[in-house]
Amino acid sequence: MFWYQQPPRSGLKLIVSSTSWNYSSYEDGYSEAKFEVNRQNTDYSLMTIKNLTPKDEATYFCAASDH
Repeated sequence: MFWYQQPPRSGLKLIVSSTSWNYSSYEDGYSEAKFEVNRQNTDYSLMTIKNLTPKDEATYFCAASDH
């Protein structure tokens, strides 16, 4: 499972990838303290953005892979 951020007038940025139910790998500049991911099973993932600021304005996408 992959979570992406697309700020206005900018390209997609990978925030975090989750290859198992209890492990998430964050990209540089992103952390669990700000972007908390809850993945209960292979079909469900929830990302919570904490302490929102104007800098967080973006469209957020979730993507999944079957392999």
